Amino acid sequence: MRPETGAHTGAHTGTAVPAPRGEDASIHNIGYRHYDGPRLGRSYARLSLLTQSLRGAYGLGRSAKSKVLPFVLLAVMLLPAGIIVAVAVATGADELPLRYTDYALVMQPVIGLYLASQAPQSVSRDLRFRTVPLYFSRPIERTDYVAAKYLAMSAAMLLFTAAPLVIMYAGALLAKLDFGDETTGFLQGLASVTVLSVLHAGIGLVVAALTPRRGFGVAAIIAVLTIPYFAVTTVQAIADAQGSGGAVPWIGLASPGSLMDGFQSAFLGGVSNFPGQYEPSAAASAVYVLVILGLIAACWAALMARYRKAGL
Repeated sequence: MRPETGAHTGAHTGTAVPAPRGEDASIHNIGYRHYDGPRLGRSYARLSLLTQSLRGAYGLGRSAKSKVLPFVLLAVMLLPAGIIVAVAVATGADELPLRYTDYALVMQPVIGLYLASQAPQSVSRDLRFRTVPLYFSRPIERTDYVAAKYLAMSAAMLLFTAAPLVIMYAGALLAKLDFGDETTGFLQGLASVTVLSVLHAGIGLVVAALTPRRGFGVAAIIAVLTIPYFAVTTVQAIADAQGSGGAVPWIGLASPGSLMDGFQSAFLGGVSNFPGQYEPSAAASAVYVLVILGLIAACWAALMARYRKAGL
């Protein structure tokens, strides 16, 4: 400890020792005190990491600049829902112009931008600044870290995609549309965006965790979500034009966006947006479920493998 004015005292013996020539100094043995407060343990560490990651997905607890993009994208996501409600109320329509299950499919570019901007923020910064081993030095394990990040990103995506559906549902009730039909459609839409959020959160986190560079992560996530989708749509259109419409739903298994399109049309009462509006058969519908579950499990396994190395 730096010398200070006063008598010079031995740190351990308490005996006085001569002060340095020309300077009055002292060393105080302040010792260390044991922590006697509550030990909140592993569950509190998991919850804290989950909360912090979820807040960070919307820039909360960070600089004002970090809040701009997520909230601008959220506003863009909500705006069409408000317009749909306004049109339904003004025209006295018997139903909303857009199905609940179709909203997220129409807004896929905005959803992709949000995921690409926030997934790297959640994991790439920890890798870049090498803070992952610090997390694991506490009563938290690799499973806890991956679960907290995955749940936080999924919850952030669900808030992002479900908020417009809530606006549409509230507007439909204010417009006095049929309560039963609107409630059924709203619940189907919630189920759709829940699956979409878990699936896309896993894909985004896996891609972002491959590099500590946030910019690379953003570009890679956009590429993974958009390139396969446009490739699948092109191949589906060719298959439909050549009279091979039965292959269209099977081709839809090859990208996250078309995968959700086929899933909602097979199980949630949605209308297929595939070329020719082909819907999956019973066999294809079962495969859609297996592929979605397999991708989610693969994303979890990939994150666990990534942080087995990163945590060392």
